[in-house]
Amino acid sequence: MAEELEELIHTCGAEVVDNITCICDKPTPNFFIGRGKTQEIALLSQEQGADTVIFSHDLSGTQQRNLEEVIGKKTIDRTQLILDIFARHARSPEGKTQVELAQSQYLMPRLVGKGIMLSRLGGGIGTRGPGEQKLEVDRRRISKRIDKLKDDLKHLKAHRLTMRKKRKENAIPSVALIGYTNAGKSTLLNALTDAGQTVSDSLFTTLDPIHKSFVLPDGEHIVISDTVGFLHNLPHHLIEAFKATLEEAVEADLLIHVLDISHPRVYEYNQAVFSVLKELQADQKPMITALNKIDLLEDKTWLEKLKKDFRNSLVISAKLRQNLDSLLKKIQENFASRMTRFELLIPHSRMDLVDLCYREGKVEEIKYLQKGIKIKLNLPTVLSQKLLHNKDIKKLN
Repeated sequence: MAEELEELIHTCGAEVVDNITCICDKPTPNFFIGRGKTQEIALLSQEQGADTVIFSHDLSGTQQRNLEEVIGKKTIDRTQLILDIFARHARSPEGKTQVELAQSQYLMPRLVGKGIMLSRLGGGIGTRGPGEQKLEVDRRRISKRIDKLKDDLKHLKAHRLTMRKKRKENAIPSVALIGYTNAGKSTLLNALTDAGQTVSDSLFTTLDPIHKSFVLPDGEHIVISDTVGFLHNLPHHLIEAFKATLEEAVEADLLIHVLDISHPRVYEYNQAVFSVLKELQADQKPMITALNKIDLLEDKTWLEKLKKDFRNSLVISAKLRQNLDSLLKKIQENFASRMTRFELLIPHSRMDLVDLCYREGKVEEIKYLQKGIKIKLNLPTVLSQKLLHNKDIKKLN
C-alpha cells in the first residue's frame, strides 16, 4: 500500500521524492529484493538526492545491512517508520515505556553487524564477561532493558486496573473509540466531551489513551476512551508491545468503531480493524460503527446502502457534529438495561440525597410536598440498590 506508506512518511515530517514497485515471487535472503533492483534503487536515490530509503515490508538485520552497503543510504523498513511516529507522539510515561520496549524488541534480532553503541541502555563495571564479544554485551544490555521495561509496564498496568476497578464498583460503563488511524476518533471525542484532544490530518496523532467522563441524555454516567489508531498489517510484536494501550478496547463495555466512509479503501480498513480486534480477542464485543466524514462525500446517495455493509452502523460527521444525537441514542440503547425508573420520597432534611439523585441520575420530575420531596428519576440499577437501602428514602413505586 504505497499510498499509506507515503502518509506514514509525511507524518514523520519527511518528503517522498520517488517510489518504486518491486514484484518478486518471494523475498531473497540477502536483499529481500533482487540485486538488480537493489542497484536500480541505488542509482535512483543518487539521482534524486534521497538520504533515506524506506521499504514497505519488514527487513531482517542481514537484509538491511546488505541493502545499505549496496544503496549507500540509510535503509529502514515500515516497522521502524511506525516506531519513529510512535516515539514522536508518546507523551505519558506509559506511552514512552511502550515505545522503548517495542524499539528494543525490534532491535534485538538485528544487532549482527550493525556496530551499534548501546551505552544508554546500560554499561559500566560488571557488564562485560571474560572473553565476551561486544555483540553479546549489546544483547545482554538490551535483554536486561527489555525485562526492566516489562516490569515497569506491569506496575503501570496495576495502577490502571485499580482505576478501572473503582469505575466498575461505581457501576460506570466504559466506551472505547476504536478505528483505523486518522479515522476521526479524537475529533469525535472532542465533539462529544469538549476534551480538547489534539487532532490533525496525520497518522497516529493519539498514542496514549484519553479518558473523559460523559453523561448520556437519560442521566447514565459513562467514560469514553480514545485509543491508538489501528493499521493495516500492524506487526504482531507491535500489538504485543502496545497491548496496554489497546487494553481499553478489550476492557470496554461498548466499542464505537469510527470508520472514514469517504476513504476509497474503507472496506480494507474495516477488515484491518477487525483483524487487530481478533488478535486482542475483542472482535465479539458490542459495537456501534460510526461511518464518519460524510461531510467529505460529494455523492451521499450511497449512504443507506453502505450502512448495510457495516455492523450496527450510522452516519456522522464528527467535524461538523452531524447526527451525534443519533449516536448518543444508540449508546443509550446499549446501556438501557442498566437504568431503572424510580419514584422516591425523600425527607426535607436529606437534601444531600436529592443532590445525589441529580448528580448520578436523570431527574424527570421533582415536587416539594409537606411530607417530603417527591422525585421521579432514572438511576443506574447498581447505584439504585445502594440508594434504596437508606432508611430515609421511601420507594413509591
